[in-house]
Amino acid sequence: MRILVREGDITRVEADAVVNAAHHSLRGGGGVDGAIHRAGGPSILAECIEKYPRGIEPGEAAWTTAGELRASYVIHVVGPNYTAGQRDPETLASCYRNALRVADELGLKTLALPAVSAGIFGWPVQSAADIAVRTMSSTPTQVEQATFCLIEPRVLKAFEKSLKGGPPTGNHPS
Repeated sequence: MRILVREGDITRVEADAVVNAAHHSLRGGGGVDGAIHRAGGPSILAECIEKYPRGIEPGEAAWTTAGELRASYVIHVVGPNYTAGQRDPETLASCYRNALRVADELGLKTLALPAVSAGIFGWPVQSAADIAVRTMSSTPTQVEQATFCLIEPRVLKAFEKSLKGGPPTGNHPS
């Protein structure tokens, strides 16, 4: 799989699916989650409520159609909330593995992804980038291209460093 990092708004990217860093309730929220729900329109929320009335747990993935987005699907993943004490790197890695599993089930070839848990959930940025790139690189998949779409310069730099093969930082704060 080809992994790219770019600066930009994930809601404007053309891909088979956009990965959403969602709140466990799958009812929209702030950050990437809110932006995807606003840009995609009310059909995404309606489908989340219908298909996943109890939401999903951290590390899990679910999918809906993409409403008004350029993508065909939204793959919702719930990252661990580092600030609330959810600090197991395996849970964060599971978000990416499960997103790829869902993409494979749907027959998708291209994904646009955010930095799951690196925003309001407080996961240390370099650690989040290392886990994301390592997991995406090592997980068998039919996805041909994964593009991390990042808007914060420090997050973009962390992902660029991880992609260039910087030393892994594991679960240490950046």
